[in-house]
Amino acid sequence: MRESGADPAAHAAGDRKAAAAAGDARAADTGAGPRRSGSALRRHWPKLRRLLVLAFFGIVAALLYRYARTVDWSSVVETLRGYRLQTLAPAVALAALSYLLYASYDLLARRYTGHELSRSRTLAVALISYAFNLNLGALVGGAAFRLRLYSKVGLAQAVVLRVIAFSVTTNWLGYMCVAAFAFTLARLPLPDDWRLAGSSLSLIGVLAGLLALGWLAMCLWSKRREATFFGHRIELPSARLALMQLAVASLNWLMIAAVMYLLLRGQVAYPTVLAIALLGAVAGALTHIPAGLGVLEAVFLGVLGTELGHGPLLAALLAYRAIYYVGPLVLAVAGWLALETTIGRLARQRVIKDSS
Repeated sequence: MRESGADPAAHAAGDRKAAAAAGDARAADTGAGPRRSGSALRRHWPKLRRLLVLAFFGIVAALLYRYARTVDWSSVVETLRGYRLQTLAPAVALAALSYLLYASYDLLARRYTGHELSRSRTLAVALISYAFNLNLGALVGGAAFRLRLYSKVGLAQAVVLRVIAFSVTTNWLGYMCVAAFAFTLARLPLPDDWRLAGSSLSLIGVLAGLLALGWLAMCLWSKRREATFFGHRIELPSARLALMQLAVASLNWLMIAAVMYLLLRGQVAYPTVLAIALLGAVAGALTHIPAGLGVLEAVFLGVLGTELGHGPLLAALLAYRAIYYVGPLVLAVAGWLALETTIGRLARQRVIKDSS
């Protein structure tokens, strides 16, 4: 009786063990695929990451080579030789100030996002990105370089994307604020065949001013502290930060036009130069041509070519490109390589320290 009573219990226990084993096997079967693929991805990720980095460097090198071929270096040198130091020195100083103002957008974004990257490192990333942005386009400079450099120094991708969005918003808020005055006050000698008449340009200025004021009003009085644009919800900055956005970005656009004004040697009134520079900037953004090559020149020649003559005007535009585009790009390439080297060395030191 004892043996016969023990057998069913043993069989039941064995059945339970077998069922548990079968369940474990099924669970292993259903999870093996994702785990194997996940482990394979982790195993091959270092090689894949190196390939992606090499591809990024290759694309940047190709774009730099292509850009360098579009620059008539002999004309640039000859044009700069034709300027006196009394003209070039203030223009270079204003260009440097403009770059610092633009880089300060990222300092404002640092306050907006609350990230703890140092101010000096933030400025370095912003300055390098701005020079590449102007010469190679927003996708490479404004986005790709910021993503790479900020990620390398430890910022999460979501934070970097917020920094980029804040910087772009700041830049165009300043544009709208300055355009509100430039387009309504300046009377441009626009060609007859241009679609933009003086009245429509004034209307664009009024609309730009209303948009800038609308942003400021939302930041001042919104109780929800957020807004939705085209289905995307964004956190509104504080009123103080919004005022700083408008002030810094507006001053930057004023400095950009001041560089061109100095190179024109005061032959054209500053409000006129400012309005033309703003027109050229938005035309370059709409055409998506890196550095706006040919677009800025076409706008200035179309408006001022008859008054100043094509020769002197082209000389001023070449000098402007050399000072505001080409020179900073050369410095940015050197700064980028130095920053990559520094970040790589610090990363290796951390690995050695952690392993020890």
